[in-house]
Amino acid sequence: MSGPLNGVRVIDMTTVVMGPAATQLLGDLGADVIKVESAAGDLMRDIGPMHNPGMGPVFLQANRNKRSIVLNLKEQDGIQKLRDLVADADVLVSNIRPQAMARLGLDYASASKINPSIIFCALVGYGEGGPYSGAAVYDDLMQAASGLSGIFHRVDGKPRYVPVNFCDRVVGLYGVIAIQAALYHRQLTGEGQEIEVPMFETMADFVLADHLYGRAFVPPLGDTGYPRLLSRTRGPYATRDGYVAVLVYTDAHWRRFGTLIGRPSLIEEDERLGSLQARTTNAEAAGRFLAEEMAKKTTEEWLLALNAADIPACRVNSLDDLFDDPHLRAVGFFNPTEHPSEGTLMVPRPPLGFSRTKLEVRRLAPRLGEHNGEFGIHQAESVQEPAGPAPGSKSD
Repeated sequence: MSGPLNGVRVIDMTTVVMGPAATQLLGDLGADVIKVESAAGDLMRDIGPMHNPGMGPVFLQANRNKRSIVLNLKEQDGIQKLRDLVADADVLVSNIRPQAMARLGLDYASASKINPSIIFCALVGYGEGGPYSGAAVYDDLMQAASGLSGIFHRVDGKPRYVPVNFCDRVVGLYGVIAIQAALYHRQLTGEGQEIEVPMFETMADFVLADHLYGRAFVPPLGDTGYPRLLSRTRGPYATRDGYVAVLVYTDAHWRRFGTLIGRPSLIEEDERLGSLQARTTNAEAAGRFLAEEMAKKTTEEWLLALNAADIPACRVNSLDDLFDDPHLRAVGFFNPTEHPSEGTLMVPRPPLGFSRTKLEVRRLAPRLGEHNGEFGIHQAESVQEPAGPAPGSKSD
């Protein structure tokens, strides 16, 4: 038995990042995920360097543990084949706009007539009932709409994007949580159900969990925004030869830090640092103080001293540093694995650990329509045949 969701079949009608990342996690957890693609394939297939067309690195990292089939949903035969798959599935996940699913006759009302126990998860931009319902969205738009980009404006005067597909991946995780909860409910009652996972509302809740702050009360007891997180001096801090992330947080941390710099009575001497509440209110000043001190020693000197004093700290890794990180190496995080058509791939292992239902990478990301034959689907011209890796070849 591989993964706690072994035996669960998922129809994956998602593209780009949010949906595929969610269904990949379901696959990692053991589900049989069938990715339904058009003849053009998932947009993310064509981004980044690659050996073969349609097998770009972002796609590879969001579509392992899946099978791929190509269906033409503009033709009745394709729609009927999809309905046949729904009849034998446990979960259908879609990030196609609800209006389009309804036109195909594949909305929840239609799917539940085919399979009353189906769990139908719609990953959408905006929840039903509001003026934005049905609008298409992308990660950048949701970072802006949810207030996430605006937080940067509070910090340094200019709204910016987090340089990862942050909203896609966070909302995808919410989708996985909701699907597992619905599976549990069905196990208890036999009932399937429809799930709506809206990006805007989910990210607004996610951001405000930290930053509702004074407006958590009616009437408000202050402004929005957690001062420590908004501080321009929060770090990471420059050392004599690099950068260190350090969290001098509790009173005990500050006392031990004071001892390290030769000021054991530091928090008694400086009222701005005397309590957690004071340090939160004076987050800018606390950060400036740390920045001045951290600049006096090298990164290695600080890490040795801070770790010995049990003050949370670590070096600032670049993306490339992760490949040589001693912890990731020790736990076997990176696994060079042979793909049938793409050669050797660097595959991060699923990070979750289960004592009885071990997670495995059972399948690497599929070629477009690779598994049509397993489902009796005619091998259309769009189905990719492996050409084998061509070292050094790239696609922009």
